Amino acid sequence: MSLKTDTSQVKKTVVLAAGGTGGHLFPAQALAEELLSRGIRVVLVTDRRFEAYVQSFAGVEVRMIRSATLSGSPVQKLKGALNILVGVLQSRRIIASLKPVAVVGFGGYPSFPTMAAAAWLRRYSIIHEQNSVLGRANRVLAGWVSKIATSFHGTSHVPEEAQKKLVFTGNPVRAGIRALRAAPYPALAEGGNINILVMGGSQGATVFSRVVPEAIRMLPPAHRARIILSQQCREADLPEVRAQYAELGFPAELATFFTDVPRRLEAAHLVITRSGASTVTELLTAGRPAILVPYPRAMDDHQTYNANTVEDAGGGWLMPEEGFTAEALSGKLEQFLALPSALQEAAAEARAIGHPEAAALLAALVLQETYSAPAEAHHKEHAA
Repeated sequence: MSLKTDTSQVKKTVVLAAGGTGGHLFPAQALAEELLSRGIRVVLVTDRRFEAYVQSFAGVEVRMIRSATLSGSPVQKLKGALNILVGVLQSRRIIASLKPVAVVGFGGYPSFPTMAAAAWLRRYSIIHEQNSVLGRANRVLAGWVSKIATSFHGTSHVPEEAQKKLVFTGNPVRAGIRALRAAPYPALAEGGNINILVMGGSQGATVFSRVVPEAIRMLPPAHRARIILSQQCREADLPEVRAQYAELGFPAELATFFTDVPRRLEAAHLVITRSGASTVTELLTAGRPAILVPYPRAMDDHQTYNANTVEDAGGGWLMPEEGFTAEALSGKLEQFLALPSALQEAAAEARAIGHPEAAALLAALVLQETYSAPAEAHHKEHAA
């Protein structure tokens, strides 16, 4: 007598692949939360840099693989190619043993070998592009995968033969950020205080440490007194920034890393930040206006494309790094202090192009389901 396995009781498995940085891991985390809530087993394939984010992935199984880039000297490129090959073989073993219903890549070093292995094994696969420009590795993968999920309408640099694979989902955000959708924009009164949050990515940005304190110094004392500031700084910049604010008698809150970004974002009237995809998505989901300073050396200048999308919609202001001076920033802050309604209007426009349903949309694509829109649909917000 043979015993048959009751497959209805076996959990579906989805494999996620993402590099060990916030820009790749945050949307992976958001999708993982959505899938776990549906009873799906989630396995993340990543690299050693993931250790800083491990607490954010409760309930997710993790597998580490070898990965690398093909940059540097000929010897470094050869080592990189060997590491990628090892990563492909490791990923193939993982996928073959797990038999997932889908493999989803979010970019970063470990994503490429994992998605290559998924194609090798002919598994249903999706790459998720966070930026408004399809990344170089994803352009290579575009011909191999089943679907390409995009965060922006009109994503550029997509190979012609892959256009039919495009599905707009938006960029998933973590539950803590998504909850801000219900939080109203903080009240602004004529002559009242303006709460500013300065973030430079997970490691801070030296340009903000240099420009923001000087811009605050240039404000008239009465205007300076109306600014409430929280600023993220690189550890090397922190003593100098602290000394500059102390000299002004200005009570800024400084840290190398904020663990409570949702709370700070909820209180913020204005955010000054880079324009990485996850940052921009979180701002739009929360409906918070921003001065966006693209990282000038980002691949394919994708941060400028991201910032342009926000500025074109009226949800923020693009300031290229070469134009992000203390004088320019101080002048901008003077405008907001004199006319706070400009911030309120930008907040409304930012919120209007946010996509809080992105995690559910992507999960539906992963599970090959038909998505049912929630009560708060994007088109209704535009009509409101």
